[in-house]
Amino acid sequence: MSESILVVSLSKLYRTRRYRRAARAIKYIKDLIRRHTKAEKVLLDDSVNSYIFSRRYDKPPRRVAVAIMKIDQEGKVVKASLALHIKSSPSKGSTQ
Repeated sequence: MSESILVVSLSKLYRTRRYRRAARAIKYIKDLIRRHTKAEKVLLDDSVNSYIFSRRYDKPPRRVAVAIMKIDQEGKVVKASLALHIKSSPSKGSTQ
């Protein structure tokens, strides 16, 4: 199983309307991975989805680093997960 890292720039999405930028970002990431790996099916890990939606649906991050791993031998199915560890922000009710 080979693994590679792809840095996806999402800055072009900021030229579109605000209300669906995060959903478009998810589709854009899937299409870009499908195009670069020539896979038929792309599975996104929940970490990518939570990172895109972490700043609300209208302000996705400008750049996302994604680790791509082939699941089957032919490379028809790939799984993408977040390449960088994200620090979780403390909840509003904590007093730390």
